[in-house]
Amino acid sequence: MCRLCDEGKPQNHFGSRRNFFKGVAATGIAAASLNLFAPRPAAADDPPIDSSELGRRYVIRGGSVMSLDPNVGDFAQADVLVEGKKILAVGPNLRAGDAAVIDATGRIVMPGFIDTHHHQFETALRSFLADGILINDSSNSPSGNTTYYEYILLKFAPVYRPQDVYINELFGGLSQLDDGVTTVHDVSQIHHTPQHSDAAIQALFDTGRRFAFGYFEGAGTNGPHYAYPTDASRIKTQYFSSTDQLGTMIMGGEVYLGDAVYEQSWKIGRNLGLQIAAHILSPFGIRPILDQLAAGNGGVNHDIAMGPDNLFIHMTGMSDSGWQGVHDVGAQVSIAFPIEMNMRHGMPPILKMQSLGMEPSLSTDVECTMTADFFTQMRVCMNMQRMMVNQMVLEQGTFSPPFPNDWPTPAAGTPPLLTTRDCATVP
Repeated sequence: MCRLCDEGKPQNHFGSRRNFFKGVAATGIAAASLNLFAPRPAAADDPPIDSSELGRRYVIRGGSVMSLDPNVGDFAQADVLVEGKKILAVGPNLRAGDAAVIDATGRIVMPGFIDTHHHQFETALRSFLADGILINDSSNSPSGNTTYYEYILLKFAPVYRPQDVYINELFGGLSQLDDGVTTVHDVSQIHHTPQHSDAAIQALFDTGRRFAFGYFEGAGTNGPHYAYPTDASRIKTQYFSSTDQLGTMIMGGEVYLGDAVYEQSWKIGRNLGLQIAAHILSPFGIRPILDQLAAGNGGVNHDIAMGPDNLFIHMTGMSDSGWQGVHDVGAQVSIAFPIEMNMRHGMPPILKMQSLGMEPSLSTDVECTMTADFFTQMRVCMNMQRMMVNQMVLEQGTFSPPFPNDWPTPAAGTPPLLTTRDCATVP
């Protein structure tokens, strides 16, 4: 370790992304020599009570710290000093005063996963739709008859009470924490009344983790107390007036709800300074709508354009001009690889994003069909991309006698294969 690091002033010892990853590997080797994989000390299982309270200080002491941030660095053995919800310092032998201590000896200390699209209100319906697809395809098959649209959105969701929303959101959040997912964008789509919204938000706060509350519409039929999208102003003022808290707010603006509705929701979101999210996928006639937004003439008044404040979910089946617009304005894209492959959303657009020099974020989507485990999201992302690229390379060869080139070298322009490091560092 360097002198500045020893004094509690961690330095960036990795000049480039490549060197940074070399450093991570070296950290892992050093960690092994420190018995990183030895039995865990019991003290680490008992974090300080009310650790996120304002001013509450604690130090995570003696773990192998992998920040995944070249500006912070990685350490075979170091400390993390926390006050309330903020990390104050990272480095070896930090002076922490009377801060409570979590003994992390033999453990890895690193950031948690970020899930950028998760319908947490469906947690209690885990695996109900394991064989289903998105929309009934009239095939009269097991998968075609039990579908997400019919059963989840039109049967279960409409009968949710606020207390049902609360317990699903709370259990979903706590179970994700147990899987190492410390930040979520909750796309709840269960806002039949303001009371449903309040229940979802309270549960998100009660989990104690970071979150973005996605204020979307209520699925299915809604009654006289339905307040989307105009209740966004009350929600923002009541719950998210501060920018210095664990929870933030995102405005849901589904374009398949019709020009008038999404124009209203997008304008409300932008007036409130919120990011605007929408599911963009092959069905529902969305492709021409995205083209209009890319051209700046979306909405009923033809005055809505996509921008850097947009988060587009899935992005399957979209045109080149739509993609170019997303790229040019710097909008974000969330891909849910397992769900898109399993439920017929369309081909996950990882190769398109690579061709444009873009990186997606990863997301769970719905637990009624697939697992929320984030190692699954990363593995499927990597496996699917490599399958497509590997087949592209094989088809560049000749597989008939005399087999002059049956194991070809990838031609120029072939997308690079994703690696485990790429998937581990997806935003």
